Amino acid sequence: MLFFTLVLLFSTYLPDSLFRAVSATDVNIVFDIDNSVVAPDGFSRAGVIVNGIFPGSLIQANKDDVLHIAVNDMLTDPLMRRSLSIHWHGLFQMRTASEDGPAMVNQCPVAPNHSYTYDIPLNGQAGTFWYHSHLSSQYVDGLRGPLVIYDPEDPHLSLYDVDDASTVITLADWYHNPAPGMEEIFLQGNDEPIPDSGLINGVGRYNGGPQVVRARINVIAGKRYRFRVINISAYAAFTFSIEGHDLTIIEVDGISHVPHTVGGFDIYVAQRYSVVLNANKPVANYWIRAPMTLQHSSDNENLDTRNVFAVLHYIGAPDAEPTTQADQGAQNLLQEYQLAALINPGAPGGSAPADRSIDLDFSMEVKNGRLMWEINGISYLPPDLPTMLNIIANGFSSPNNFTTTEHTFVIDRNEVIELVIHGSPNVHSSGYLDSFAQRNLMKILSLHGHAFDVVQSMQGPANYVNPPRRDVVGVGGSTVIIRFQSDNPGPWFFHCRKILLKGKLIVTHRKPTTHIILDIDWHLEAGLAVVFAERPNDQRVGPQSEIIKQTWLDLCPIYKALPADQQ
Repeated sequence: MLFFTLVLLFSTYLPDSLFRAVSATDVNIVFDIDNSVVAPDGFSRAGVIVNGIFPGSLIQANKDDVLHIAVNDMLTDPLMRRSLSIHWHGLFQMRTASEDGPAMVNQCPVAPNHSYTYDIPLNGQAGTFWYHSHLSSQYVDGLRGPLVIYDPEDPHLSLYDVDDASTVITLADWYHNPAPGMEEIFLQGNDEPIPDSGLINGVGRYNGGPQVVRARINVIAGKRYRFRVINISAYAAFTFSIEGHDLTIIEVDGISHVPHTVGGFDIYVAQRYSVVLNANKPVANYWIRAPMTLQHSSDNENLDTRNVFAVLHYIGAPDAEPTTQADQGAQNLLQEYQLAALINPGAPGGSAPADRSIDLDFSMEVKNGRLMWEINGISYLPPDLPTMLNIIANGFSSPNNFTTTEHTFVIDRNEVIELVIHGSPNVHSSGYLDSFAQRNLMKILSLHGHAFDVVQSMQGPANYVNPPRRDVVGVGGSTVIIRFQSDNPGPWFFHCRKILLKGKLIVTHRKPTTHIILDIDWHLEAGLAVVFAERPNDQRVGPQSEIIKQTWLDLCPIYKALPADQQ
């Protein structure tokens, strides 16, 4: 296959003007990524850190802007991955699949002491998103942060008064040890690494650690606030609520939804919710609660899953924590099937049969002391060259062009794709999970390049008329069905971000170079992913062809020349 000759082949294919629209504003951002020492829960450790802070810098833009994010790889710590790639979770990347980030699906990683600028036209897309490393388990070490795209014509604009940097709320798990060492132990057939603490807006506490001052969100009585809640964890789910206040959901994973009022909601890895809070309670301090759904047979003694709190502070109240009981469960929790997309509701194709229905069965076994997850009997392995590069430069167009372990489905133009995701995996190793665990596993699945309609959630009836629309879904016990239309050419990951067992996190996958959308890396490494090669011919030529930059082509020869300890 071609490789080093690609630079010459595409040396003139640099249509920079295509990164601009008449009404667009260029938003220039710099990410210096190094091994800064941070202590979000009071324990100091080096990480893979954006601009010296965790979570990384908040990106803000408007829906017709063009992002230019210059990423400088300044990593030197041999205990962590030194190359990097970044995924901008939830952005559709129309004509810019090269900028999507998953290593060895959409790009080769950026080498240490090198830089790459991600150029991303937003094309009118707005909502709540986030970014994270998409190389192995690297984002566990800290390369993750929020991304918010505003819409001056938001259909919910009349429902809130305040929506700015102060109303972004991140939920994260945090580890005291470097990810590569934990990953190596896990893949030898041991339990998944358990975090040391849970954080709200980058602040948390662990058992035996210092009493770090909790994060505080300020409100003014009488104002209405749009809180953008983002789970940027590697592993943990949270149950989010605010003491004494209802929350009206208006956006789910970047998609506007019909307003729906709840007392709280479960939020899985990579999910996002915008909620409106009316600050109409007596001036006081109130608990923001986010207990973690994470328990395991090898629990980390540092972790208290219940001790994840922040403070909602009404201006004028004492500068102190609330005096009420902190550990109180939320009432009236959201059920996903109750949500309905606001704009153009209805699943693609309605209730008629899909153009293509793909069943996805999950299985797991331990082979030669190594944990392996499979989808339809195949454990994913990344190719030597990125899938996108093989499509663009080497003409890959049919399923036969891809190896079995690349597990790549080729999708034709404008098909209605239905994924039937079965809830109970087949576990071959009786020594790893008992029959109860096999029946009660929950998978958290994510798709790149699209939002999908959840026509069958874990609970509730099938709904093709006005189902929820999002890009991350939970699957557990019963079968979940999602639909999307193949209207965005590109290679897109579909992957498992984690697996829960009755409130116990059991699995998550990811590989240093992989083709699916797995956002925590513990299980992608174990093979739980597929890739959708959507409309490969349209990626090469035509009005929706990919914008290919010379700097993107340069990534692979630079990365391939690195010694192993720098990759």
